[in-house]
Amino acid sequence: MTDDDRRHPVMKIAVVHSFYSSGQPSGENEAVRDQVCALRAAGHDVELFAAHTDELERDPFYPLRAAARVASGRGDNPLTRLRAHAPDVVHVQNLFPNFGRSWVRHWDGPLVATLHNYRPLCAAATLYRAGAVCTRCPDGEPWAALRYGCYRDSRAATLPLAWAGRHGPARDALLARADRLVVLSRLSERTYRRAGVPAGRLVRVPNFVEAPPSEGSAGGDTGRWLVAGRLTAEKGVLELLNRWPAHEPLDIVGDGELLAACRAAAPSSVRFLGRLDRAELRDRMRTWRGLVFPSRCHEGAPCVEVEALAAGLPILAFEGSSVAESVREHGTGRVTRWDEPLAPVLTEAATRFPTLREHCEQVYANHFTEESWVTRITEAYEAARSARARTAPARTG
Repeated sequence: MTDDDRRHPVMKIAVVHSFYSSGQPSGENEAVRDQVCALRAAGHDVELFAAHTDELERDPFYPLRAAARVASGRGDNPLTRLRAHAPDVVHVQNLFPNFGRSWVRHWDGPLVATLHNYRPLCAAATLYRAGAVCTRCPDGEPWAALRYGCYRDSRAATLPLAWAGRHGPARDALLARADRLVVLSRLSERTYRRAGVPAGRLVRVPNFVEAPPSEGSAGGDTGRWLVAGRLTAEKGVLELLNRWPAHEPLDIVGDGELLAACRAAAPSSVRFLGRLDRAELRDRMRTWRGLVFPSRCHEGAPCVEVEALAAGLPILAFEGSSVAESVREHGTGRVTRWDEPLAPVLTEAATRFPTLREHCEQVYANHFTEESWVTRITEAYEAARSARARTAPARTG
Protein backbone atom coordinates (compact mmCIF):
# COMPACT_ATOMS: atom_id res chain seq x y z
CA MET A 1 0.00 0.00 0.00
CA THR A 2 1.41 3.42 -0.96
CA ASP A 3 1.18 6.75 0.89
CA ASP A 4 -1.50 7.84 -1.61
CA ASP A 5 -3.59 4.79 -0.71
CA ARG A 6 -3.35 5.57 3.01
CA ARG A 7 -4.79 9.04 2.47
CA HIS A 8 -8.04 7.46 1.24
CA PRO A 9 -10.41 5.50 3.50
CA VAL A 10 -10.77 1.77 3.03
CA MET A 11 -14.06 1.07 1.26
CA LYS A 12 -16.39 -1.82 0.64
CA ILE A 13 -16.69 -1.92 -3.15
CA ALA A 14 -19.03 -3.97 -5.33
CA VAL A 15 -17.86 -4.41 -8.93
CA VAL A 16 -20.54 -5.44 -11.44
CA HIS A 17 -19.36 -6.89 -14.73
CA SER A 18 -20.79 -8.97 -17.56
CA PHE A 19 -17.87 -10.92 -19.03
CA TYR A 20 -17.78 -11.26 -22.79
CA SER A 21 -17.32 -14.67 -24.38
CA SER A 22 -13.80 -16.09 -24.33
CA GLY A 23 -14.31 -16.83 -28.02
CA GLN A 24 -13.64 -13.14 -28.62
CA PRO A 25 -10.65 -12.14 -26.45
CA SER A 26 -11.46 -8.92 -24.65
CA GLY A 27 -9.04 -6.41 -23.21
CA GLU A 28 -11.98 -5.12 -21.18
CA ASN A 29 -12.34 -8.45 -19.36
CA GLU A 30 -8.62 -8.44 -18.56
CA ALA A 31 -8.73 -4.83 -17.36
CA VAL A 32 -11.60 -5.56 -14.97
CA ARG A 33 -9.80 -8.55 -13.46
CA ASP A 34 -6.65 -6.46 -13.01
CA GLN A 35 -8.59 -3.62 -11.41
CA VAL A 36 -10.30 -5.88 -8.89
CA CYS A 37 -6.90 -7.26 -7.88
CA ALA A 38 -5.45 -3.74 -7.63
CA LEU A 39 -8.24 -2.52 -5.35
CA ARG A 40 -7.82 -5.54 -3.10
CA ALA A 41 -4.06 -5.04 -2.99
CA ALA A 42 -4.69 -1.44 -1.91
CA GLY A 43 -6.63 -2.72 1.09
CA HIS A 44 -10.21 -2.31 -0.09
CA ASP A 45 -12.91 -4.94 0.48
CA VAL A 46 -13.95 -5.83 -3.07
CA GLU A 47 -16.70 -8.22 -4.19
CA LEU A 48 -17.14 -9.06 -7.87
CA PHE A 49 -20.74 -9.55 -9.05
CA ALA A 50 -20.23 -11.23 -12.39
CA ALA A 51 -22.18 -12.81 -15.23
CA HIS A 52 -20.23 -14.98 -17.67
CA THR A 53 -21.37 -15.36 -21.27
CA ASP A 54 -19.40 -18.62 -21.55
CA GLU A 55 -21.67 -20.17 -18.92
CA LEU A 56 -24.97 -18.55 -19.88
CA GLU A 57 -24.82 -19.32 -23.59
CA ARG A 58 -25.08 -23.05 -22.85
CA ASP A 59 -28.80 -22.37 -22.51
CA PRO A 60 -30.39 -22.91 -25.96
CA PHE A 61 -32.70 -19.96 -25.28
CA TYR A 62 -29.83 -17.65 -24.34
CA PRO A 63 -29.95 -15.53 -27.55
CA LEU A 64 -33.66 -14.82 -27.05
CA ARG A 65 -33.25 -14.05 -23.36
CA ALA A 66 -30.30 -11.76 -24.01
CA ALA A 67 -32.15 -9.93 -26.80
CA ALA A 68 -35.19 -9.35 -24.56
CA ARG A 69 -32.97 -8.17 -21.72
CA VAL A 70 -31.10 -5.71 -23.91
CA ALA A 71 -34.24 -4.36 -25.58
CA SER A 72 -36.22 -3.86 -22.38
CA GLY A 73 -33.43 -3.08 -19.93
CA ARG A 74 -35.10 -5.53 -17.58
CA GLY A 75 -34.07 -9.00 -16.56
CA ASP A 76 -31.21 -10.52 -14.61
CA ASN A 77 -29.62 -8.02 -12.26
CA PRO A 78 -27.56 -8.01 -9.04
CA LEU A 79 -29.83 -5.67 -7.07
CA THR A 80 -30.94 -8.15 -4.38
CA ARG A 81 -27.39 -9.36 -3.79
CA LEU A 82 -26.07 -5.80 -3.72
CA ARG A 83 -28.59 -4.77 -1.08
CA ALA A 84 -27.59 -7.73 1.04
CA HIS A 85 -23.92 -6.90 0.57
CA ALA A 86 -24.41 -3.17 1.38
CA PRO A 87 -21.27 -1.76 -0.27
CA ASP A 88 -20.03 1.80 0.16
CA VAL A 89 -19.98 2.18 -3.62
CA VAL A 90 -21.07 0.13 -6.64
CA HIS A 91 -18.78 0.20 -9.67
CA VAL A 92 -20.51 -0.93 -12.86
CA GLN A 93 -17.99 -2.01 -15.47
CA ASN A 94 -20.24 -3.61 -18.10
CA LEU A 95 -23.88 -4.74 -18.16
CA PHE A 96 -24.16 -5.89 -21.80
CA PRO A 97 -25.61 -8.38 -22.59
CA ASN A 98 -26.14 -10.38 -19.39
CA PHE A 99 -27.49 -7.80 -16.95
CA GLY A 100 -30.46 -5.52 -17.40
CA ARG A 101 -29.94 -1.76 -17.07
CA SER A 102 -33.13 -0.50 -15.44
CA TRP A 103 -32.14 -1.81 -11.99
CA VAL A 104 -29.64 1.02 -11.55
CA ARG A 105 -32.54 3.44 -11.05
CA HIS A 106 -33.48 1.48 -7.92
CA TRP A 107 -30.04 1.49 -6.36
CA ASP A 108 -29.93 4.40 -3.94
CA GLY A 109 -26.28 4.23 -2.96
CA PRO A 110 -23.24 5.76 -4.69
CA LEU A 111 -22.79 4.43 -8.22
CA VAL A 112 -19.78 4.71 -10.52
CA ALA A 113 -19.76 3.34 -14.08
CA THR A 114 -16.86 2.90 -16.48
CA LEU A 115 -17.58 3.69 -20.13
CA HIS A 116 -15.17 1.25 -21.78
CA ASN A 117 -16.74 1.85 -25.20
CA TYR A 118 -19.64 3.70 -26.84
CA ARG A 119 -22.42 1.14 -26.32
CA PRO A 120 -24.82 3.76 -24.82
CA LEU A 121 -24.44 5.80 -28.02
CA CYS A 122 -23.89 3.16 -30.70
CA ALA A 123 -25.24 -0.36 -31.29
CA ALA A 124 -21.81 -1.50 -32.47
CA ALA A 125 -20.14 0.27 -29.52
CA THR A 126 -17.44 1.61 -31.87
CA LEU A 127 -18.96 4.67 -33.61
CA TYR A 128 -17.68 3.10 -36.82
CA ARG A 129 -19.46 2.17 -40.05
CA ALA A 130 -18.45 1.63 -43.66
CA GLY A 131 -14.83 2.59 -43.21
CA ALA A 132 -15.30 5.77 -41.18
CA VAL A 133 -16.41 7.20 -37.85
CA CYS A 134 -20.21 7.35 -37.70
CA THR A 135 -22.23 9.36 -35.15
CA ARG A 136 -25.68 9.21 -36.76
CA CYS A 137 -27.37 7.58 -33.78
CA PRO A 138 -26.16 9.99 -31.05
CA ASP A 139 -26.67 12.87 -33.48
CA GLY A 140 -30.40 12.18 -33.60
CA GLU A 141 -30.98 9.21 -35.97
CA PRO A 142 -31.48 6.36 -33.46
CA TRP A 143 -32.83 3.97 -36.10
CA ALA A 144 -29.79 4.35 -38.36
CA ALA A 145 -28.19 1.36 -36.61
CA LEU A 146 -31.13 -0.84 -37.56
CA ARG A 147 -31.10 0.42 -41.14
CA TYR A 148 -27.46 -0.59 -41.56
CA GLY A 149 -27.44 -3.64 -39.29
CA CYS A 150 -24.55 -2.19 -37.32
CA TYR A 151 -24.32 -4.91 -34.66
CA ARG A 152 -22.73 -8.03 -36.15
CA ASP A 153 -23.85 -6.90 -39.63
CA SER A 154 -27.36 -8.11 -38.80
CA ARG A 155 -30.59 -6.14 -38.53
CA ALA A 156 -32.09 -8.90 -36.37
CA ALA A 157 -29.16 -8.74 -33.94
CA THR A 158 -29.20 -4.93 -34.00
CA LEU A 159 -32.94 -4.57 -33.30
CA PRO A 160 -32.76 -5.01 -29.47
CA LEU A 161 -29.98 -2.45 -29.23
CA ALA A 162 -31.71 0.01 -31.53
CA TRP A 163 -34.94 -0.33 -29.56
CA ALA A 164 -33.12 0.18 -26.26
CA GLY A 165 -31.45 3.33 -27.59
CA ARG A 166 -34.43 4.77 -29.46
CA HIS A 167 -34.81 7.70 -27.04
CA GLY A 168 -31.14 8.68 -27.29
CA PRO A 169 -28.37 8.80 -24.70
CA ALA A 170 -30.25 11.22 -22.44
CA ARG A 171 -32.68 8.42 -21.55
CA ASP A 172 -30.03 5.75 -21.00
CA ALA A 173 -30.54 4.42 -17.47
CA LEU A 174 -26.88 4.09 -16.59
CA LEU A 175 -25.79 7.43 -18.05
CA ALA A 176 -28.63 9.15 -16.20
CA ARG A 177 -28.14 7.43 -12.86
CA ALA A 178 -24.39 7.12 -12.29
CA ASP A 179 -22.93 9.64 -9.85
CA ARG A 180 -19.63 9.48 -11.70
CA LEU A 181 -18.88 8.15 -15.20
CA VAL A 182 -15.32 7.01 -15.82
CA VAL A 183 -13.91 7.60 -19.30
CA LEU A 184 -10.55 6.29 -20.43
CA SER A 185 -9.34 9.03 -22.78
CA ARG A 186 -9.78 12.66 -23.75
CA LEU A 187 -11.47 11.56 -26.97
CA SER A 188 -14.01 9.48 -25.07
CA GLU A 189 -14.65 12.36 -22.68
CA ARG A 190 -15.32 14.77 -25.56
CA THR A 191 -17.56 12.27 -27.31
CA TYR A 192 -19.77 11.72 -24.28
CA ARG A 193 -19.92 15.44 -23.53
CA ARG A 194 -21.03 16.06 -27.10
CA ALA A 195 -23.75 13.44 -26.57
CA GLY A 196 -25.10 15.49 -23.65
CA VAL A 197 -23.50 13.86 -20.60
CA PRO A 198 -22.78 16.61 -18.03
CA ALA A 199 -19.05 17.33 -17.78
CA GLY A 200 -19.25 17.39 -13.99
CA ARG A 201 -20.07 13.68 -13.83
CA LEU A 202 -17.28 12.59 -16.19
CA VAL A 203 -13.89 11.70 -14.77
CA ARG A 204 -10.92 10.49 -16.81
CA VAL A 205 -9.13 7.46 -15.36
CA PRO A 206 -6.84 5.74 -17.91
CA ASN A 207 -6.28 1.99 -17.78
CA PHE A 208 -3.11 0.60 -16.24
CA VAL A 209 -0.95 -2.46 -16.71
CA GLU A 210 1.57 -3.89 -14.31
CA ALA A 211 5.22 -3.16 -14.98
CA PRO A 212 6.84 -5.63 -17.40
CA PRO A 213 9.98 -7.66 -16.71
CA SER A 214 13.09 -5.47 -16.69
CA GLU A 215 14.22 -7.13 -19.92
CA GLY A 216 12.30 -8.84 -22.71
CA SER A 217 12.93 -12.54 -23.22
CA ALA A 218 14.56 -12.15 -26.63
CA GLY A 219 16.89 -9.18 -26.29
CA GLY A 220 16.58 -5.75 -27.88
CA ASP A 221 15.06 -4.14 -30.97
CA THR A 222 15.01 -6.60 -33.89
CA GLY A 223 13.99 -3.94 -36.41
CA ARG A 224 10.47 -5.29 -36.94
CA TRP A 225 7.27 -3.29 -36.46
CA LEU A 226 4.31 -4.61 -34.45
CA VAL A 227 0.54 -4.53 -34.89
CA ALA A 228 -1.45 -6.18 -32.10
CA GLY A 229 -5.24 -6.46 -32.11
CA ARG A 230 -8.30 -8.11 -33.58
CA LEU A 231 -8.38 -8.40 -37.35
CA THR A 232 -11.72 -6.68 -37.83
CA ALA A 233 -12.73 -3.77 -40.04
CA GLU A 234 -12.68 -1.03 -37.40
CA LYS A 235 -9.10 -1.89 -36.39
CA GLY A 236 -7.76 -0.73 -39.76
CA VAL A 237 -5.21 -3.52 -40.20
CA LEU A 238 -6.37 -4.43 -43.72
CA GLU A 239 -6.12 -0.80 -44.86
CA LEU A 240 -2.66 -0.63 -43.33
CA LEU A 241 -1.50 -3.76 -45.16
CA ASN A 242 -2.84 -2.44 -48.46
CA ARG A 243 -0.29 0.38 -48.24
CA TRP A 244 2.48 -1.24 -46.22
CA PRO A 245 5.92 -0.83 -47.89
CA ALA A 246 7.22 -4.17 -49.12
CA HIS A 247 10.69 -3.67 -47.62
CA GLU A 248 9.50 -2.93 -44.06
CA PRO A 249 9.34 -5.96 -41.68
CA LEU A 250 6.06 -6.20 -39.76
CA ASP A 251 4.61 -8.70 -37.31
CA ILE A 252 0.83 -9.06 -36.88
CA VAL A 253 -0.32 -10.42 -33.51
CA GLY A 254 -4.01 -11.29 -33.43
CA ASP A 255 -6.79 -13.06 -35.26
CA GLY A 256 -10.22 -12.28 -36.61
CA GLU A 257 -12.67 -12.39 -39.47
CA LEU A 258 -10.35 -10.51 -41.84
CA LEU A 259 -7.37 -12.83 -41.40
CA ALA A 260 -7.61 -14.29 -44.93
CA ALA A 261 -8.01 -10.85 -46.50
CA CYS A 262 -5.07 -9.53 -44.49
CA ARG A 263 -2.87 -12.42 -45.56
CA ALA A 264 -3.79 -11.79 -49.20
CA ALA A 265 -2.95 -8.09 -48.93
CA ALA A 266 0.30 -8.47 -47.00
CA PRO A 267 3.71 -8.27 -48.70
CA SER A 268 6.27 -10.98 -47.96
CA SER A 269 7.87 -8.86 -45.25
CA VAL A 270 4.82 -9.36 -43.01
CA ARG A 271 4.55 -12.27 -40.57
CA PHE A 272 1.30 -13.40 -38.95
CA LEU A 273 1.98 -14.68 -35.43
CA GLY A 274 -1.64 -15.42 -34.47
CA ARG A 275 -2.89 -14.85 -30.96
CA LEU A 276 -0.23 -14.62 -28.29
CA ASP A 277 -0.80 -15.08 -24.60
CA ARG A 278 -0.95 -11.67 -22.96
CA ALA A 279 2.09 -12.37 -20.79
CA GLU A 280 4.11 -13.54 -23.79
CA LEU A 281 3.19 -10.47 -25.82
CA ARG A 282 4.21 -8.15 -23.01
CA ASP A 283 7.44 -10.06 -22.43
CA ARG A 284 8.37 -9.69 -26.12
CA MET A 285 7.36 -6.02 -26.48
CA ARG A 286 10.92 -4.72 -26.19
CA THR A 287 12.00 -6.72 -29.22
CA TRP A 288 9.96 -4.69 -31.70
CA ARG A 289 10.94 -1.33 -33.19
CA GLY A 290 7.58 0.28 -32.51
CA LEU A 291 3.85 -0.35 -32.19
CA VAL A 292 1.77 0.62 -35.22
CA PHE A 293 -1.80 1.56 -34.28
CA PRO A 294 -4.03 1.90 -37.37
CA SER A 295 -7.47 1.95 -35.73
CA ARG A 296 -10.27 3.52 -37.79
CA CYS A 297 -12.70 3.96 -34.91
CA HIS A 298 -12.96 5.94 -31.67
CA GLU A 299 -11.20 3.45 -29.42
CA GLY A 300 -11.83 3.97 -25.71
CA ALA A 301 -8.23 3.43 -24.59
CA PRO A 302 -6.76 0.08 -25.63
CA CYS A 303 -4.51 -1.63 -23.10
CA VAL A 304 -1.96 -2.41 -25.82
CA GLU A 305 -0.94 1.26 -25.82
CA VAL A 306 -0.11 1.15 -22.12
CA GLU A 307 1.65 -2.20 -22.50
CA ALA A 308 3.82 -0.68 -25.20
CA LEU A 309 4.73 2.33 -23.07
CA ALA A 310 5.55 0.12 -20.09
CA ALA A 311 8.01 -1.76 -22.30
CA GLY A 312 9.50 1.44 -23.69
CA LEU A 313 8.02 0.86 -27.13
CA PRO A 314 7.20 4.04 -29.10
CA ILE A 315 3.95 4.20 -31.08
CA LEU A 316 3.08 5.15 -34.65
CA ALA A 317 -0.63 6.02 -34.57
CA PHE A 318 -2.97 7.07 -37.32
CA GLU A 319 -4.95 10.28 -36.90
CA GLY A 320 -8.43 10.04 -35.37
CA SER A 321 -7.97 7.54 -32.53
CA SER A 322 -7.59 8.06 -28.79
CA VAL A 323 -4.10 6.59 -29.08
CA ALA A 324 -3.11 9.24 -31.63
CA GLU A 325 -4.24 11.94 -29.19
CA SER A 326 -2.30 10.29 -26.37
CA VAL A 327 0.86 10.01 -28.49
CA ARG A 328 0.60 13.70 -29.35
CA GLU A 329 -0.10 14.68 -25.73
CA HIS A 330 2.78 12.69 -24.22
CA GLY A 331 5.28 12.76 -27.09
CA THR A 332 5.54 8.97 -27.20
CA GLY A 333 5.92 8.47 -30.94
CA ARG A 334 4.57 9.77 -34.21
CA VAL A 335 1.08 10.54 -35.51
CA THR A 336 0.41 10.16 -39.23
CA ARG A 337 -2.53 10.62 -41.59
CA TRP A 338 -3.99 8.01 -43.90
CA ASP A 339 -3.26 10.23 -46.91
CA GLU A 340 0.40 10.67 -45.91
CA PRO A 341 2.96 8.46 -47.73
CA LEU A 342 3.86 5.73 -45.27
CA ALA A 343 7.40 4.75 -46.35
CA PRO A 344 9.06 8.07 -45.37
CA VAL A 345 7.08 8.14 -42.12
CA LEU A 346 8.46 4.72 -41.20
CA THR A 347 11.99 5.78 -42.17
CA GLU A 348 11.73 8.85 -39.95
CA ALA A 349 10.27 6.83 -37.09
CA ALA A 350 12.97 4.18 -37.35
CA THR A 351 15.58 6.90 -36.76
CA ARG A 352 13.74 8.68 -33.96
CA PHE A 353 12.05 5.89 -32.03
CA PRO A 354 15.19 4.44 -30.38
CA THR A 355 15.70 7.79 -28.63
CA LEU A 356 12.13 7.69 -27.24
CA ARG A 357 12.27 4.38 -25.39
CA GLU A 358 13.33 5.80 -22.03
CA HIS A 359 10.78 8.61 -22.36
CA CYS A 360 7.97 6.10 -23.05
CA GLU A 361 8.86 4.20 -19.89
CA GLN A 362 8.81 7.45 -17.92
CA VAL A 363 5.38 8.38 -19.31
CA TYR A 364 4.13 4.98 -18.20
CA ALA A 365 5.60 5.50 -14.72
CA ASN A 366 4.01 8.96 -14.44
CA HIS A 367 0.52 8.20 -15.75
CA PHE A 368 -0.35 4.52 -16.25
CA THR A 369 0.78 2.51 -13.24
CA GLU A 370 -1.44 0.51 -10.92
CA GLU A 371 -0.76 3.02 -8.12
CA SER A 372 -1.88 5.95 -10.29
CA TRP A 373 -5.07 4.13 -11.26
CA VAL A 374 -5.94 3.24 -7.65
CA THR A 375 -5.49 6.85 -6.56
CA ARG A 376 -7.68 8.21 -9.37
CA ILE A 377 -10.45 5.65 -9.08
CA THR A 378 -10.58 6.06 -5.31
CA GLU A 379 -11.02 9.79 -5.82
CA ALA A 380 -13.89 9.01 -8.21
CA TYR A 381 -15.50 6.77 -5.58
CA GLU A 382 -15.21 9.51 -2.96
CA ALA A 383 -16.69 12.06 -5.36
CA ALA A 384 -19.60 9.71 -6.07
CA ARG A 385 -20.24 9.24 -2.35
CA SER A 386 -20.21 13.00 -1.79
CA ALA A 387 -22.54 13.59 -4.74
CA ARG A 388 -24.97 10.93 -3.53
CA ALA A 389 -24.95 12.33 -0.01
CA ARG A 390 -25.96 15.74 -1.39
CA THR A 391 -28.76 14.47 -3.64
CA ALA A 392 -30.34 11.49 -1.90
CA PRO A 393 -31.39 10.54 1.63
CA ALA A 394 -29.20 8.10 3.49
CA ARG A 395 -29.90 4.41 2.88
CA THR A 396 -31.57 2.51 5.68
CA GLY A 397 -30.66 -0.95 4.35
